[in-house]
Amino acid sequence: MGKQDTEKQWKTLLQYIEKHIASPRKEKLISMYEKLADRVLTAPASSHFDRHNCFPGGYIDHVNRVVECAINLYVTWKTLGADMSTYTLEEVVFSAINHDLGKVGSKTEEYYIPNDSKWHVEKGQYYKINPKLNFMKVPDRSLHTLQEFGIQVSENEFLAIKLHDGLYAKGNESYLMPGSTDFSLKTDLPILVHHADHLATLIESAIKRKPEEVIVETKPKSKMSSVNNPAVDDSLKNAFDQIFGA
Repeated sequence: MGKQDTEKQWKTLLQYIEKHIASPRKEKLISMYEKLADRVLTAPASSHFDRHNCFPGGYIDHVNRVVECAINLYVTWKTLGADMSTYTLEEVVFSAINHDLGKVGSKTEEYYIPNDSKWHVEKGQYYKINPKLNFMKVPDRSLHTLQEFGIQVSENEFLAIKLHDGLYAKGNESYLMPGSTDFSLKTDLPILVHHADHLATLIESAIKRKPEEVIVETKPKSKMSSVNNPAVDDSLKNAFDQIFGA
């Protein structure tokens, strides 16, 4: 992504947090994202070109699209008479924002790193999972990162983040196909978030960049000095300028 795209995506993410997340979680979320900002803005959403948003900045583009889809689905479901009594719009937005947080990595390590195997790159696998990280499924790392930064997660949000891949993840079968109504989900929030994630992925696949348009860099060139958002203070803007350069 170019400089303007990067700034727009960052402001969009912060605006979702400001508008939909109540204090004190709002301030804690903003603080966490500021600390992880360099990777939030440069991480891809997947490792292989045949999958969605496999380019620097693909992660935040995907997250913002999932949030937009989730809000629209929430409105649609409510309009059509679905039972919305078991969860809130804040839980919808919080789950959507953080569903793929594990793809940012840990406090010190990236999750995706450029693939050093020319053979794999030629096959379209531009990134690989960082071998320095302890193995975790993305939803598990997302939840771990939130607790590491002291951000409270409701039971609904926990399930929505954990199950956002739906039945594409075999480990989710016991939650989504329990075999007994006694053990079925008591809220449709995980289903809504999964549908939003799936819809966003379909949209991204439809607008997928051509291979020659994808340039794999660990940090694209961008500056944040021109970002005009109260949630982004001068020290953060200076830090971005140092990270991304002119």
